[in-house]
Amino acid sequence: MSLNNASIQSAFPSPSHPSSTNSHTQKSFQITTRKLPISKSGPIDDMSNSLGIPVPEMIFGDNLVSIEHLPTKWRLEFNAYDALDRVDKTGEKMLKVAYSREWTASREDSEGIKEVVRPFDWSYSTDYQGSVTSGPRFSPAPAGEQIPIELLKRPDPILFYEEVVLYESELDDNGISLYSCKVRVMPERMLLLSRNFMRLDDVVVRIRDTRIYVDFGTGKVIRDYTEKESSFESVKLVSLCYLSS
Repeated sequence: MSLNNASIQSAFPSPSHPSSTNSHTQKSFQITTRKLPISKSGPIDDMSNSLGIPVPEMIFGDNLVSIEHLPTKWRLEFNAYDALDRVDKTGEKMLKVAYSREWTASREDSEGIKEVVRPFDWSYSTDYQGSVTSGPRFSPAPAGEQIPIELLKRPDPILFYEEVVLYESELDDNGISLYSCKVRVMPERMLLLSRNFMRLDDVVVRIRDTRIYVDFGTGKVIRDYTEKESSFESVKLVSLCYLSS
């Protein structure tokens, strides 16, 4: 996708804590991150009711990472609400293990969310790939077009780096589900990696990655999404072999 013809305007939301917002402008792109404390009970209840599912115990509802092309106002954002909105709410993709019923039951006593407890993917696995808030949507990449890994391996100076957590759950002490974003800006290009890492102890390990590559010179933006999953024992075995080698 090349950003040379879009013209839709978009206003950036005004954060209540400006000191928590960091921005870096590189050529015609502005990269912004916002990091605030864990959301309080009121916003958590509102989010749960709106989403229709209980939210993770550590939810950073005000955190975000965004990329904006200043001449055209095209803007891509990663935020917790939209990430959780991509969690399956039908129960069709819910992990069929004994922990599921116990975990959901443990959350039913929380104020303000009793009515929204229902079958859902309680591992908080999501295929979220970012929200385009203004400008053209992503279109399928041409055959053979990939993120130029070799260019990213160059020892270019890093002008801006941030890591932002959107949500985290310990799955009632049965593992972890974490959604985070890392952004790295170099003089001629940048890479944003958003990762949903989920480990359910003794059951499964799952990684869902979205990479956003921007070439500042051409204005080209490439999005790449991958899913990886393996059994807990397989990952454990590989780790042990690696440590013993």
